[in-house]
Amino acid sequence: MFYLIIVTILWAFSFSLIGVYLMDLDKYFLVFIRAALAALLFLPFTKFRGVPLILQLQLMLIGAVQIGIMYLFLYHSYQFLSVPEILLFTIFTPFYVTLAYDILARSFHFLYLISAGVAVLGAFIIRYDNVNNDFLAGFLLIQAANICFAAGQSAYKYVLKNRQNFDQKEIFGYFYFGAALVTSIAFFALGDFEKITPSPLQWVILFWLGLAASGVGYFLWNKGAVMVDAGVLGIMNNALIPAGLIVNIAIWGKVENYTTLTIGTSVILFSLYLHAKFMKMRAAS
Repeated sequence: MFYLIIVTILWAFSFSLIGVYLMDLDKYFLVFIRAALAALLFLPFTKFRGVPLILQLQLMLIGAVQIGIMYLFLYHSYQFLSVPEILLFTIFTPFYVTLAYDILARSFHFLYLISAGVAVLGAFIIRYDNVNNDFLAGFLLIQAANICFAAGQSAYKYVLKNRQNFDQKEIFGYFYFGAALVTSIAFFALGDFEKITPSPLQWVILFWLGLAASGVGYFLWNKGAVMVDAGVLGIMNNALIPAGLIVNIAIWGKVENYTTLTIGTSVILFSLYLHAKFMKMRAAS
């Protein structure tokens, strides 16, 4: 869970950086550059011999879905939603994570849904108001992004649980290759080439998002996902909401309801405690 906590802190800045500094650039260009930088970062570590073709294709497909297609939905949602609203609409991700993994594993753990549901409640408490008139379009885009993100990390956890003989650092490049492939196709087919001239500051942010938030972040997140059960993984997805809001408050001076932020964050933390109790009950039965 240590990896998930570190990445949560890392990603807390991403939502605001995108919403504040990058929205005048072409969305397809943004997602392609971010995925391409992550792929370049892992290229020197990638093992090209001795990795089964099926595993290469599985990782490429997971990367194409989890961050490639997910980014396409996420970045376009900024046209309709503010950063706090985007954070709000990610509250259903824990359900998607637990359900996706149960489908892959052909099992069903009701207790996971209870603890994830408590996490959803905590996230909803934090941001339940100030939803604008375009919320439906934004909501649908965010849910599509959430489903892609949840399906990808659950699939990675499922695939890697039987591949412990591989060093994840040596095969994770395929994950980014898949993401770079799908985003490059989208960019060259649909991108607006008149909006691909970032300022120096925007380039700095893009390199940060591509190399740190994506390159390092998704590797550590998915590595952490393999090490925890699907219930904790789902809950940790919602820890991004208070973390992202705290960044908004501390750096960009966004005024939020401190009471609901405190209560909601406490509920999310309680969901982790509740999940641990459920797992002990399950192990003892």
